[in-house]
Amino acid sequence: MPSTPTLKTLLAHASPLRSGDVLAGVAAETEQQRVRAQMALADVPLTRFLSEAVIPYEDDEVTRLIIDSHDAAAFALVRHLTVGGFRDWLLSPLATPATLAALAPGLTPEMVAAVSKLMRIQDLVLVASKCCVVTRFRNTLGLPSRFATRIQPNHPTDDPKGILASTIDGLLLGAGDAVIGVNPVAEDVGSVSTILHLLDRFRQQYEIPTQICVLAHVTTQQRAMDCGAPVDLLFQSIGGTEALNRSFGISLKLLDEAWQQTLELKRGTVGDNVTYFETGQGSALSANAHHGVDQQTLEARAYAVARRYRPLLVNTVVGFIGPEYLYNGKQITRAGLEDHFCGKLLGLPMGCDVCFTNHAEADFDDLDTLLTLLATAGCNFVMGVPGGDDTMLSYQSTSFHDALYVRQLLGLKPAPEFEEWLTREPEREWRMIS
Repeated sequence: MPSTPTLKTLLAHASPLRSGDVLAGVAAETEQQRVRAQMALADVPLTRFLSEAVIPYEDDEVTRLIIDSHDAAAFALVRHLTVGGFRDWLLSPLATPATLAALAPGLTPEMVAAVSKLMRIQDLVLVASKCCVVTRFRNTLGLPSRFATRIQPNHPTDDPKGILASTIDGLLLGAGDAVIGVNPVAEDVGSVSTILHLLDRFRQQYEIPTQICVLAHVTTQQRAMDCGAPVDLLFQSIGGTEALNRSFGISLKLLDEAWQQTLELKRGTVGDNVTYFETGQGSALSANAHHGVDQQTLEARAYAVARRYRPLLVNTVVGFIGPEYLYNGKQITRAGLEDHFCGKLLGLPMGCDVCFTNHAEADFDDLDTLLTLLATAGCNFVMGVPGGDDTMLSYQSTSFHDALYVRQLLGLKPAPEFEEWLTREPEREWRMIS
């Protein structure tokens, strides 16, 4: 490192080893260099993050969002601290759930990314467990002692019977309170609208207190709304740089318009958190949109975009991009806990797709470990995939049974409205709808 390294260099060199940073050429070259960077980062005042951007203000609208939306009054509580001092404060009894909730608007993504790099896994779990982020649409998510799941009933041909069969399978096993969310094979308005109408009729027929989402591009969902489709949640994949979001075909202006359009539908019954975002470490590098910034810091910057739209759900799809970015189970585990920690500190309702691709150095033992740690840390929700094997996206994730394991182990329950629905008619007769 140079004698006075930039924040961008310090953050990259202090980051725990992961294959994506090595691929990008920003990682520390030795463990000794990594430790020196962590020691130097610990002495950096938190106020420096407000005057030195990792991507210049004039070059990037995400940077402008971060700086322009910063809450100085909320930040006053910790503005005197260094990154290392902030770590100590977060681990102390002074950092109560109420205090952390009030502090969230005063933190920037780079601050929380920096402090996460100084933490062991137990620190990430402990601090995140003190962060309670509650959101509402047709039910209430994120309450203490609750653990939600998304039913992910993907089908290789978008076959309605296949989607409904997977949905019923999940509901019978107590899944689906976070959302019933389909990744469509076909991105056209007609196909997306067909799935939305199908699942909405099913939801109404059985009076299920949950929300429906088809994870198509935001512009496709807008056109579906224009055609009268029942859109509950507006979905979009987002990233931590303007260039990455441009590669996704989005901008903050576009998201602003789509968010307002979804709010105007007024489909929620207990709240109006109408957005669902997905992120993932390595996405900026894969799009050549990383600006030489390490992938974990860029992931945290994506949460600034999500925070703008008061989401119901934010999901870090932690192992989906592949071993080029997170090589093995150890790196996937660390990344998932970092993402959950950073998102919760920033005030987001974080979930995690505990997953890996088939060519990664990982297996279901690794997923069990991360799932258990995340649930202990207070993760809001995880995926529910039939058998843990998504045959449409061709990757491995958590199953409906995995969520039951966590609930039984830790005494957790589904969202309260959904729990009441599950117990109201235990002998419910399921019937396919056309």
